Amino acid sequence: MEDSRQVRTALFAGSFNPFTRGHLRIVERGLGIADRVIVAVGYNINKCSDRDPALIAEEIGSRIKMIEEAVGFLNTPSSPERVTVMSYTGLTADFARKMGASFLLRGIRSAADFEYERNLADVNLKILGIDTVILCAEPEYGYISSSVVRELAAHGYDTSSLLPHNL
Repeated sequence: MEDSRQVRTALFAGSFNPFTRGHLRIVERGLGIADRVIVAVGYNINKCSDRDPALIAEEIGSRIKMIEEAVGFLNTPSSPERVTVMSYTGLTADFARKMGASFLLRGIRSAADFEYERNLADVNLKILGIDTVILCAEPEYGYISSSVVRELAAHGYDTSSLLPHNL
């Protein structure tokens, strides 16, 4: 008998600058509740209006390539697209709908993150009609953020323990 079950796709959106071990764990855990996870690298073209579009495209392309390397082991020959990575602009919920996502996947580290994400989840459900699933960061990743990694790296600190092994 043929499996008529619909593929459940989660959209995990962020700037991922850089993609951390915490992000990777959210993707891995997301595969426990979705058949497929799309890692969506978003950027706001309005915030980048003073930058060369070619440089922005190059930066986003480089980020996508690094994330693809980090999540590649999650794909298998029988399921080569369990995790895909792509860029987008505009509203996350609109992109999720365009990609056929069943829900948005988000990770939080703190109560402050929860309040922010809950407000976005409320808007996305009420106005745009898409649910959000929020996963709490595991304790060993709760202190890691992209901005912390960037700050440490800018001051010459080794950040390799905060990033996926192959980055």
